[in-house]
This record gives sequence, C-alpha cells and structure tokens, in this order.
Amino acid sequence: MHDWNVVVTVREGAFVRACRLLQAMGRVGRTEFFNVLVMRSDDPEQLPEWLHGRMADDPEAADVIARLVPLTCLFNFQSPGAFEKNAVEAVSRWVPSLAGKSFHARMRRRGFKGRLSSMDEERFLDEYLLETLEKAGSPGRISFDDPDFIIAVETVGTRAGLSLWSRDDLMRYPFLGLD
Repeated sequence: MHDWNVVVTVREGAFVRACRLLQAMGRVGRTEFFNVLVMRSDDPEQLPEWLHGRMADDPEAADVIARLVPLTCLFNFQSPGAFEKNAVEAVSRWVPSLAGKSFHARMRRRGFKGRLSSMDEERFLDEYLLETLEKAGSPGRISFDDPDFIIAVETVGTRAGLSLWSRDDLMRYPFLGLD
C-alpha cells in the first residue's frame, strides 16, 4: 500500500488480530518491516479517539497495538535532501502553534538505512524550527521533559509522514508512543 497515512506497530503474535481490529477504520497493509503495518484511514484525526474508546471497551485491544501514529503531512522521497526539503515544508505549517512553546521532533525510520539518520533529522528539524521561531519574534525551546508538543516523523521505505501532538494528546493517547 503506497497511500498510507497511519503507521502501526503491533505486539508480538498479534499481527492478524491487529489487522482485524484496524480494518474497521480503513485499509490495512503489510510492510517489509517486522510487526509494522501501514493503514489508509479516511479520518486519521479521529483514529486516536476511536482506538482510545476501543481500548476502554475491550482491554484486549491494548494487547494488540503497541504504537499507532496517524500522520497529517505525507510525502515520498528518494534522497536525504528531498526528505529534508519536504519535511521543512511540512513542519513550517506548525510554526504558529509552536510559537513560545517547548517541543521536539521524534523520528522512527524504517528503511533508508545508512542514508538517513533519525537523530540527525530530528536535530535538523528542531534547529530549523528554533531558527524560524526566533526570526518570527516568538522563540520556542527544545524540551524532552514534558514538552508542549512533539512532532512525530515516521518513515516506511521512501514514504514519510509527520504530525503534531500536544501534551494533552500524548497523555490521552499513550499508544502514540512518541517518547
């Protein structure tokens, strides 16, 4: 599946059950990466609330899904430079939300080994945002201890997705697993 907008990590031995559970909210596809699924949801912004409700009603659902991250900005890339160009364009739309706030980027990379470093790209995006916020006159700050926001960056092969999550989101949806 090439048009996914959600990345899911399933718990050991729960692959088939995870697929069945998630099919209620969209198309689910396999990846070449162990226990990693991708999904196309028509309403990715509602998916965390749906899963939160399912986990409250059916505790077994929590035994199936290790991480689920809906993504709002998606793109394909063929090089580190293309990744950075598209990632900067994606995070730029969140500058108003990050003004005067604490944040950091968290990347989970699957594929592109040796060509794209999660730590380097996290630092690159953090520095870009800090500089942009400073120029706008509303500096932000990097914090790994209870930040106001976390920028999720997920890659599977040569496709990437990003989304912005608030402290409240992270507390309500622990299955995001961003830190």
